[in-house]
Amino acid sequence: MEISGCGTALITPFRGDGSLDEKALGSLVRWQVESGVNFFLACGTTGEAPTLSLEETERVTEVAIEAAADVPVLVGCTHNSTREAVARVRRFSRIAGLAGIVSANPYYNKPTQEGQFQHFKAIADATHLPVLLYNIPPRTAANLEPRTVARLADAAPNIVGIKEASGNIAQVIELITLVSSRFKLFAGEDSMTLPVIGAGGAGVIAVASNQIPAEMSQMVHAALRNDWVTAQSLERRFFKLMQANFWESNPGPVKCVLAMMGRITESYRLPMVPVQAATRARLEKMASEIGLLEQRVARAH
Repeated sequence: MEISGCGTALITPFRGDGSLDEKALGSLVRWQVESGVNFFLACGTTGEAPTLSLEETERVTEVAIEAAADVPVLVGCTHNSTREAVARVRRFSRIAGLAGIVSANPYYNKPTQEGQFQHFKAIADATHLPVLLYNIPPRTAANLEPRTVARLADAAPNIVGIKEASGNIAQVIELITLVSSRFKLFAGEDSMTLPVIGAGGAGVIAVASNQIPAEMSQMVHAALRNDWVTAQSLERRFFKLMQANFWESNPGPVKCVLAMMGRITESYRLPMVPVQAATRARLEKMASEIGLLEQRVARAH
C-alpha cells in the first residue's frame, strides 16, 4: 500500500432518524476525490466508530470504496480485547477493495509496551492487508513508544506505518530515526501536519479535509515538495478551523460545520450530541470568515 499525502478521517453521516445516510457519504467521498484527497479512513474516531454495528461498519466501508473508485480506503478496527480485535480484522479483511486496516491502542486496559506489541502483532498476523498503527494516548490512556513501533515494523512486514497523535514532536522525530524509509508516519492531528512532514512524515490523516479537502491537499503536497511558503500560507489561513474542530469533542464541530455547508444532516449517535449553542455561534462566525458558508451559497445555485 503506497499511500502518502492527505488522507481524510471520514465522518459517518446519519439521517435524522439515526440511520446511515449512504447518499450523503457517497457524495462527500466523491467531492473529496475530485478535490485531490489521496486516501480515506472510514469508521475511525471521526466516523463515530464505537456507535456502529459490525454490519454498519462494513456498509460504510463498502459505500466509501465504491464512491472513492481507485482512491484507497482503509477501515478503522480498534478494540481493547485482542481476541475481539483479531476477529474484526479477519471479518473486515474480506471487504472487497479494502486497502488496509487502521488500529489504535487498546483503550482502558492501559497495557504495557509488551502488551501493545503482542496486541498489534496478533492483528497484523490476522490479515493479508497492510496495517497502520494509530497512537492516540489522549483517548486511550496508553502511549505506543517509538522503540515498540520499530520492533513491530521489524516483526510484521504488513505493518507499514502509523497515524501519530501523541502531540509529541520529539517522539515523532525519534520514531523516524528508528524505522526504515518504507515505514510511513502520518500526522494524526491537523495542527501538527507541517511539523510532522518537516520531520520526515508522509502526510496527514485529517479531520479538516472533510470540510476543505482541496485546501488541505494543497497544503500537504506543498509541504511534501518543500514549498513551505505555500504550505505555511494555507496553514495560517485555515489553522483556526483545525483548532475549531476540537472546540468540543470530535466529530461534533466538524459535523456542525458540514451541516452549515449543506453537505450533511447534522445528526449524531449517543453519547455524541450536538455542540452547545455558544460553540455553534463561534463555529458559524469562523466558517463565515474563512468562506465556507459562501461555498454553500455557490453550490445552492
